[in-house]
Amino acid sequence: MQQETSGSQAAGTPPATQPSNWNLPNVLTTLRILFIPPFAYLVLTERMWWAFGLFALLMFTDKLDGDIARSRGLVTNFGKIADPIADKALMITALICLNVVTSLPWWVTVVIVVRELGITVWRMVLLRGGKVVPASKGGKLKTVLQTLAVAMYLCPLPGWMDTPTFIVMLVAVAVTVVTGLQYLWDGYKENKAEAGRV
Repeated sequence: MQQETSGSQAAGTPPATQPSNWNLPNVLTTLRILFIPPFAYLVLTERMWWAFGLFALLMFTDKLDGDIARSRGLVTNFGKIADPIADKALMITALICLNVVTSLPWWVTVVIVVRELGITVWRMVLLRGGKVVPASKGGKLKTVLQTLAVAMYLCPLPGWMDTPTFIVMLVAVAVTVVTGLQYLWDGYKENKAEAGRV
């Protein structure tokens, strides 16, 4: 890709300009971060329907900003960094608050937090080496299941839904662990293949 770009520039084609960080997707990402404290307040004061509504809105902006950025060519380095930070911060905040006000076990939060932070560090290590392991379908499924499980805990559902809600969370945790291990394995294979080409 770098060689192709150099060739184009040599032929007189101007380099593509990077989109400004001041764009709609980045604004949505920033708003998602700014609304995390109000969301935490709603959960901790057990205004669960309001918390559920805000959580749903914030998760919708997560999908919306990504769709807009890709379709309009507004992907920026800021967005690449801030978007996953916003996602993980919201999810981790939601889990910790639910630990406080519901029967959600703390070990669930610990497993998910360790996985998310561990993969984030591993991704940064790979990026520093110029390697990128793309998000898998399993990773997207993980996000969907985590979102569904948290949403079910936020909703003031009848008591008979406690067991189904916990089962959904267990499935989310299992997929979270499996996809984390898969990501580590894919990164290991990429490193090994790179070493073999040297």
